[in-house]
Amino acid sequence: MGENTRVQRRLRRLHAELRHRPINFDPREEPGGDADSGWHIDDYRQPLPAEPPGPPLPDGSWEIARRLVRDYEFADPAFIRHAYGGGRPAAGQDMLLEGRFYGLRFYLGVRIGAVVDGVVEQDGRRARVWGWNYRTLEGHLERGQMDHEVRKWLDTGEVEFHIHAFSQMAPIANPIVRLGFVLFGRTTQVRYHRRACRRMEELTRAALAARRRAPGGGTSR
Repeated sequence: MGENTRVQRRLRRLHAELRHRPINFDPREEPGGDADSGWHIDDYRQPLPAEPPGPPLPDGSWEIARRLVRDYEFADPAFIRHAYGGGRPAAGQDMLLEGRFYGLRFYLGVRIGAVVDGVVEQDGRRARVWGWNYRTLEGHLERGQMDHEVRKWLDTGEVEFHIHAFSQMAPIANPIVRLGFVLFGRTTQVRYHRRACRRMEELTRAALAARRRAPGGGTSR
């Protein structure tokens, strides 16, 4: 049996075990972000190439960004990558992620909480939105939820990538890992969010450029 086959079997087993793990926090209550609570609240908005006002263009900036969010491409594999499970996001679906933290690798279980697909209104403005969130499962290094979505404001054509997350350190049995997380976990988390925003802009612009270079101005996908 080859090494790759053994790895895939292990990942499949770890993913199958996730169905028995509960979410490790109460998703009905988003905690406060005050310093004494132990929770961190993060909110990032990354502008992407704009479109003309109105509904998203076929294979334009919003549609490209939607595919990147759907496929978890915004996550920098230097920090975390999709290891097993997934496909098109659906509520209740389990995903096994591989986290990388100062030379160590951890397999982390999350469960998709909801998928958003439609038009929302905010402050009198309407936006076309697509996105999804995941929630951490028992055994994860953290407790919390992360939402990621792409929006197009229909009145101006502005397109943006949005991350909203709340999290805190989960109980960690290994004292060395626990100490490392206390010392470097928050710094790594902030770097991950900022890199995800930059990566979304870079990948969206690259896909738009590839579409323009394709015969007839179309896309290669």
